[in-house]
Amino acid sequence: MRTTPVLDTAPSTTAGRADALAIVSKARDAGRARGAAVGLVLAAGIALSFAISVSVGDFPIPLAEVVPAIFGFGSPDAHFIVQTLRLPRALTGLLVGAAFGLSGSIFQSLARNPLASPDIIGITAGASAAAVFIIVVLGGGGLLISIGSFAGALVTAVAIYFLAYRRGITAYRLVLVGIGVAAVLSSLTSYLLTRAQIWDAQRATVWLTGSLNGRGWEHVRPVGLALLLLAPLVAVLARPLKTLQLGDDAAKGLGVGVESYRRWLILAAVALAAVATASAGPVAFVAFVAPPIARRLTRTSLTLLPAALVGGLLLLVSDLVARRVFAPTELPVGIITGIVGAPYLLWLLARANRVGRGG
Repeated sequence: MRTTPVLDTAPSTTAGRADALAIVSKARDAGRARGAAVGLVLAAGIALSFAISVSVGDFPIPLAEVVPAIFGFGSPDAHFIVQTLRLPRALTGLLVGAAFGLSGSIFQSLARNPLASPDIIGITAGASAAAVFIIVVLGGGGLLISIGSFAGALVTAVAIYFLAYRRGITAYRLVLVGIGVAAVLSSLTSYLLTRAQIWDAQRATVWLTGSLNGRGWEHVRPVGLALLLLAPLVAVLARPLKTLQLGDDAAKGLGVGVESYRRWLILAAVALAAVATASAGPVAFVAFVAPPIARRLTRTSLTLLPAALVGGLLLLVSDLVARRVFAPTELPVGIITGIVGAPYLLWLLARANRVGRGG
């Protein structure tokens, strides 16, 4: 009887699996090394920009005296200028930029859509409408504006979520509903401005542009506390977020509670955007452009920490430009971020139409 020889492919199969695992491990290690290098470069850029921001002004302080003044040493003049005037402003810019960058990264990762950022889908529009209502109708200011803008952002986020919910949330519905809600709220804000007194309209317009002028320690504490509480939560949810990027069906198949994790992530992202808007106004495009810049630098799809670092660096540099380009006149920082972000939005829309995804 003739028997058909059986080929033993087990060794080759095992070797192939080992090679594949080695390649994956090598790629993962390379990605981590690149991410760490990018993080260090961004941190160095933040430190340099922060020191320059505290140093320059109508009364410049040498860089050698900046660090001692930050920690309460040095001459009395340097101590007063740094601790009272410049350090709170620089810290507010850094923390607000980080909060916007982290919020934008969460939204864009959840929706798998570069348009899904809080300033595009209406979150900051809700904060703006509430703040303008308080300024124009109630005549409030300071703390009341911050509380109102925070509440407006949260209420708007809840409305967008329930309007877009149809047995789950899809990126397409989230973006479309958000843009529609943002349009309605922008119209409401414009109406409120038309009935405002000149002084109130001026205050509201400056706030709507997004500004770090006159920021003090009362603006640093809320956004700093929010980052301190929410950043660890986002870090814990980062692994499920990677799974959610595969799609709802794949995530459910892997045992992930899709809607539960999504609600927690959206809540964290909305809270970050809301507290950042309450501290500095709806600074345009920081949450929109920071995540894609971070993705290009790290070459990974999920970039929470790099996006926060890019957002902080972007806002620090933008505020430095806004302060010094037309000195002694200081521009609102939102003008500079708008100049950076608007061309990117136009390029993104043109590219989407060119490749057939323009809708």
